[in-house]
Amino acid sequence: PADPAAPAADEPVKLRIYAAYFDDDTKKPYDYAVAELKKEMPNVELVLDPAMQDDGQKLRTYAASGNMPDIFQADFKTMKAFAESKNIEMLDNAAPTAQFKSDLNPGNEPIMIAPDGHIYSYPFAGIEFQLLYYNKKLFAEAGVEAPIKTYDQWKDAIQKFKAKGIVPMAIFSKEKWIGNSFYKGLLTREEPQGYAALTGTELPDSFKLAAQQFNELKEAGLFDANATNTNYDQASSMFYTGKAAMFVNGQWEIYSSDKNLGADVDWMYWPAKDEATYAAAKFNMDGSGEPGGFSIAPTSKNKDTAIEVAAFLARKYAEYKYTQLGNPIVSVKIDKPIVAKPPAMMQRLIDETLPNIKNFAKLNENIKINTAIDDNTQNLIVKGFSDQDFTKNLNRVLADANK
Repeated sequence: PADPAAPAADEPVKLRIYAAYFDDDTKKPYDYAVAELKKEMPNVELVLDPAMQDDGQKLRTYAASGNMPDIFQADFKTMKAFAESKNIEMLDNAAPTAQFKSDLNPGNEPIMIAPDGHIYSYPFAGIEFQLLYYNKKLFAEAGVEAPIKTYDQWKDAIQKFKAKGIVPMAIFSKEKWIGNSFYKGLLTREEPQGYAALTGTELPDSFKLAAQQFNELKEAGLFDANATNTNYDQASSMFYTGKAAMFVNGQWEIYSSDKNLGADVDWMYWPAKDEATYAAAKFNMDGSGEPGGFSIAPTSKNKDTAIEVAAFLARKYAEYKYTQLGNPIVSVKIDKPIVAKPPAMMQRLIDETLPNIKNFAKLNENIKINTAIDDNTQNLIVKGFSDQDFTKNLNRVLADANK
């Protein structure tokens, strides 16, 4: 039977949506999806509440104050916390779920099905990963050979950039996840499983080595002194305006970097302790297939409509990325042709990387461990916090979490 409280199909419905909307990577798919939604569900009006670049802080405040948007963009950490606090709708049996699941691209199940077996969001991206971007012109000016393959080459490059007054790497470490990703990039050279390997009560040697490398790169001057107060807009601007030689971000950054730097930009794989390790570990990717996408608040007054809209938006985001950007790293199969020629950096990824990926670093399901890695990788960027501090703090959390 029809839900008597549900609005009629042509009755206007206003939904508040909390979604990333701060650059071309986030604005363009949103605008495209909204335009498509107007054709499909003209009675639905979306009120955008732009997501802050704040590691989910604003969303947690909304949850605590009972002011949740109808639809919100969530990562795994948010999902897990909100599942415990009952601030996220479980979508296992929701109307669009079965079809959405059957339309997933091969291997993409982990981005929809959480480790607990439940579904909390409709994903639009495929399994994404972090890359190191670099300015070819600045590398040439400083006499640095690209790509950097070893850790010693990296330390040598830092000195050459500093001698030229160039910031070696821009990083937006006001957000904790990017320092975490930087650390995980170093870790994948030694431990392809990523954080899933943290099963004991003490930090394994591969993790200690990554922390040591991170700390030594910091001490050598890799990061800007203000890195932990720098947001994405500021860090990307440093890179795009030629003030920084390198930038760390996901493969989605290809489009903005290409637009801003053109032929001067390329990306490289994560360096390793030596060339043999680099060659062996090159295709162990710094990224994980963890759930993420559009989720729904259980408190939504138009929950069924919000669920339909969230699934629709996720499909249209994927459609935009695939057809308009030539980006194959999307959640679901798209039956429309690609209309854009991908930038050279994306074409290289399609030809060279995607067919050869060996592993994606896996996530650790324990929230305490994840929070400790987030906090302590951000701390590693700050002078005066050492890899020994990192190890000590993680050991304390692991002893408690895995006892």
